[in-house]
Amino acid sequence: MNDLRVVRLRDDAVVPTRAHPGDAGLDLVAVSRLELAPGERGIVDTGVAVAVPDGHAGFLLRRSGLAANHGVTVLNAPGLIDSGYRGELKVILLNTDREETFVVEPGERVAQLVVLPIGLFEPLEVEQLDATERGHGGHGSTGR
Repeated sequence: MNDLRVVRLRDDAVVPTRAHPGDAGLDLVAVSRLELAPGERGIVDTGVAVAVPDGHAGFLLRRSGLAANHGVTVLNAPGLIDSGYRGELKVILLNTDREETFVVEPGERVAQLVVLPIGLFEPLEVEQLDATERGHGGHGSTGR
Protein backbone atom coordinates (compact mmCIF):
# COMPACT_ATOMS: atom_id res chain seq x y z
CA MET A 1 0.00 0.00 0.00
CA ASN A 2 1.28 3.45 -0.91
CA ASP A 3 0.99 6.64 1.11
CA LEU A 4 -1.08 9.63 0.01
CA ARG A 5 0.21 12.77 1.70
CA VAL A 6 -2.65 14.82 3.16
CA VAL A 7 -2.64 18.26 4.80
CA ARG A 8 -5.53 19.43 6.94
CA LEU A 9 -6.03 23.10 6.06
CA ARG A 10 -8.46 23.63 8.93
CA ASP A 11 -8.58 22.21 12.44
CA ASP A 12 -12.04 20.71 11.82
CA ALA A 13 -11.01 18.97 8.57
CA VAL A 14 -11.13 15.19 8.43
CA VAL A 15 -8.34 13.17 6.81
CA PRO A 16 -9.92 11.07 4.02
CA THR A 17 -10.52 7.46 5.05
CA ARG A 18 -11.94 4.25 3.63
CA ALA A 19 -15.27 3.07 5.03
CA HIS A 20 -14.09 -0.55 4.76
CA PRO A 21 -10.69 -2.19 4.24
CA GLY A 22 -10.07 -2.72 0.55
CA ASP A 23 -12.46 0.04 -0.60
CA ALA A 24 -11.11 1.89 -3.62
CA GLY A 25 -12.46 5.28 -2.55
CA LEU A 26 -11.40 7.51 0.30
CA ASP A 27 -14.38 9.38 1.76
CA LEU A 28 -14.18 13.17 1.64
CA VAL A 29 -15.94 15.05 4.41
CA ALA A 30 -17.52 18.52 4.25
CA VAL A 31 -16.24 21.28 6.53
CA SER A 32 -18.80 23.83 5.37
CA ARG A 33 -22.59 23.90 5.31
CA LEU A 34 -24.22 23.98 1.89
CA GLU A 35 -27.92 24.22 1.12
CA LEU A 36 -28.95 22.98 -2.32
CA ALA A 37 -32.46 23.76 -3.53
CA PRO A 38 -33.95 21.46 -6.18
CA GLY A 39 -31.84 21.67 -9.33
CA GLU A 40 -29.21 23.84 -7.64
CA ARG A 41 -25.46 23.29 -7.65
CA GLY A 42 -22.82 24.47 -5.21
CA ILE A 43 -19.29 23.92 -4.00
CA VAL A 44 -18.53 22.31 -0.66
CA ASP A 45 -15.13 22.64 1.02
CA THR A 46 -13.32 19.61 2.44
CA GLY A 47 -10.53 21.45 4.26
CA VAL A 48 -7.87 19.06 2.96
CA ALA A 49 -5.19 19.12 0.28
CA VAL A 50 -3.42 16.05 -1.09
CA ALA A 51 -0.22 15.31 -2.97
CA VAL A 52 -1.22 12.95 -5.76
CA PRO A 53 2.01 11.14 -6.75
CA ASP A 54 3.56 11.72 -10.17
CA GLY A 55 2.25 9.23 -12.72
CA HIS A 56 -1.13 9.18 -10.94
CA ALA A 57 -4.34 11.21 -10.97
CA GLY A 58 -7.03 11.70 -8.36
CA PHE A 59 -10.67 11.33 -9.33
CA LEU A 60 -13.55 12.79 -7.30
CA LEU A 61 -16.58 10.53 -7.53
CA ARG A 62 -20.13 10.65 -6.20
CA ARG A 63 -21.27 8.62 -3.21
CA SER A 64 -23.92 6.13 -4.26
CA GLY A 65 -25.97 6.68 -1.09
CA LEU A 66 -26.31 10.41 -1.70
CA ALA A 67 -27.25 9.79 -5.32
CA ALA A 68 -29.75 7.00 -4.65
CA ASN A 69 -31.37 8.39 -1.51
CA HIS A 70 -31.29 12.14 -2.18
CA GLY A 71 -30.52 12.69 -5.87
CA VAL A 72 -27.28 14.49 -4.99
CA THR A 73 -24.37 13.91 -7.33
CA VAL A 74 -20.93 15.29 -8.14
CA LEU A 75 -21.57 17.57 -11.11
CA ASN A 76 -18.29 17.11 -12.96
CA ALA A 77 -17.80 13.47 -11.98
CA PRO A 78 -15.21 12.40 -12.18
CA GLY A 79 -13.48 15.56 -11.05
CA LEU A 80 -9.81 15.38 -12.00
CA ILE A 81 -7.01 16.19 -9.56
CA ASP A 82 -3.66 16.43 -11.32
CA SER A 83 -0.47 15.42 -9.54
CA GLY A 84 0.77 19.03 -9.47
CA TYR A 85 -2.31 20.46 -7.72
CA ARG A 86 -1.81 21.31 -4.05
CA GLY A 87 -4.93 23.33 -3.27
CA GLU A 88 -7.96 22.43 -1.21
CA LEU A 89 -10.16 19.65 -2.53
CA LYS A 90 -13.59 21.10 -3.22
CA VAL A 91 -16.59 19.18 -4.48
CA ILE A 92 -19.16 20.53 -6.94
CA LEU A 93 -22.51 19.02 -5.94
CA LEU A 94 -25.81 19.06 -7.84
CA ASN A 95 -29.21 18.37 -6.30
CA THR A 96 -31.18 16.55 -9.01
CA ASP A 97 -34.26 16.12 -6.81
CA ARG A 98 -37.20 18.06 -8.24
CA GLU A 99 -38.89 18.80 -4.91
CA GLU A 100 -36.61 18.48 -1.88
CA THR A 101 -33.85 20.83 -0.74
CA PHE A 102 -30.73 19.00 0.43
CA VAL A 103 -28.50 20.38 3.16
CA VAL A 104 -24.87 19.30 3.53
CA GLU A 105 -23.73 19.68 7.12
CA PRO A 106 -20.10 19.85 8.29
CA GLY A 107 -18.85 16.34 9.04
CA GLU A 108 -20.94 14.73 6.29
CA ARG A 109 -19.27 12.50 3.69
CA VAL A 110 -19.85 14.14 0.31
CA ALA A 111 -17.65 12.38 -2.25
CA GLN A 112 -14.93 9.79 -2.74
CA LEU A 113 -11.36 10.24 -3.88
CA VAL A 114 -9.84 7.46 -5.99
CA VAL A 115 -6.16 7.68 -6.98
CA LEU A 116 -5.14 5.72 -10.09
CA PRO A 117 -1.98 5.32 -12.14
CA ILE A 118 -2.17 7.00 -15.53
CA GLY A 119 -0.25 6.83 -18.78
CA LEU A 120 1.48 10.07 -19.70
CA PHE A 121 1.47 10.35 -23.48
CA GLU A 122 2.63 13.17 -25.72
CA PRO A 123 0.41 13.96 -28.71
CA LEU A 124 2.01 12.98 -32.01
CA GLU A 125 0.32 14.32 -35.12
CA VAL A 126 0.09 11.77 -37.95
CA GLU A 127 -1.51 11.74 -41.41
CA GLN A 128 -3.97 8.99 -40.49
CA LEU A 129 -4.77 6.50 -37.76
CA ASP A 130 -4.51 2.72 -37.94
CA ALA A 131 -7.64 1.01 -39.25
CA THR A 132 -9.76 -0.95 -36.74
CA GLU A 133 -12.87 -3.10 -36.97
CA ARG A 134 -14.96 -0.35 -35.35
CA GLY A 135 -13.53 2.41 -37.49
CA HIS A 136 -15.54 5.64 -37.36
CA GLY A 137 -18.56 4.05 -35.63
CA GLY A 138 -19.52 6.38 -32.81
CA HIS A 139 -22.43 6.90 -30.47
CA GLY A 140 -24.84 3.97 -30.73
CA SER A 141 -22.95 2.28 -33.56
CA THR A 142 -22.82 -1.07 -31.74
CA GLY A 143 -26.57 -1.15 -31.08
CA ARG A 144 -28.41 -1.67 -27.81
